Amino acid sequence: MEGEGEGRAWLLFDGDCGFCTRVANWVEERDREGRLRIVPHQEAPSPPMTPDLRIACAEALHAITPRGRVLRGGDATIYTLGAIGGRGLARVLWVRPLRDLVGLGYRIVAKRTLSETCDL
Repeated sequence: MEGEGEGRAWLLFDGDCGFCTRVANWVEERDREGRLRIVPHQEAPSPPMTPDLRIACAEALHAITPRGRVLRGGDATIYTLGAIGGRGLARVLWVRPLRDLVGLGYRIVAKRTLSETCDL
């Protein structure tokens, strides 16, 4: 997986979303090797935060690999899974059409968390 052994990746989530915060806490508990800097995008320093990235982070989870590759939504989710120990599953999920299905699932959940009736 890209960036292994080259430092820590950033995981930028919506700190105003209760569901996103619970998932970020779940990921942090499982990041036993400390591969991720898990930070609400509202509190992320610059760098890595930029004005364009701040706008994008308001719409989706983002991961920034140690090499600087920016991943969003479903791709960021798969990367995160690999970073916390699910490397084998993450490698499988990178393959299409599974990668597309993860992206679709991410978009469905994200749309729900952005609604005022979110109960996740």
